[in-house]
Amino acid sequence: MNCWSEKIQLSQPLRDVLTKNGDAMDDDQFSPEQLRLSYERGRRDGEIALNEQMLKQRAEIQDLMHGALNALSQAVPQVVRDTETLMTSLALNVAEKIVAQIPIDAPMVEAAVRDALSQVEGTTQFTIRLHPEDLELLKKADSTVLKSDDGTNEFHFVASPEVTRGGCIVQTRFGTVDARRETKVDLLKKSLLP
Repeated sequence: MNCWSEKIQLSQPLRDVLTKNGDAMDDDQFSPEQLRLSYERGRRDGEIALNEQMLKQRAEIQDLMHGALNALSQAVPQVVRDTETLMTSLALNVAEKIVAQIPIDAPMVEAAVRDALSQVEGTTQFTIRLHPEDLELLKKADSTVLKSDDGTNEFHFVASPEVTRGGCIVQTRFGTVDARRETKVDLLKKSLLP
């Protein structure tokens, strides 16, 4: 090892510097090689500490990214389900408004009555309740649904204001068939919406 004979002059004196043994040191106790080695060791220790800190931060960022991706992967199916429900509800509401605006005519009322009667086949006695205006419409049109096909069925039509226009209610000894338009819409909503 080379001996250094010149003194290093610092612009300010070193303060609170201790030797490896814990003794106070003077700035002229170290050779330039020792100072260089101390600097290199300090630089390496700093790089190691910085690398460890960067690795820790990278792991934390990866954990955050995985958490965000998991949250998104769970949120997307829920958004799809919510959107499907809203779109179905919207379509049903639009259909309900369109149906409500369709003018009521004799063929429409006849179709509603025939549909309800198809559910009570085999019953010989029943009452068909219609809105008063719909019953009058069928009478004016001399509708065939007002007459028995074979003359064996005992049925009669009754004007009933609680039945809305375009629908009917068929009452038999065994139960009731509600063929009102709003009832059909409600059943459709129940079958399509959760």
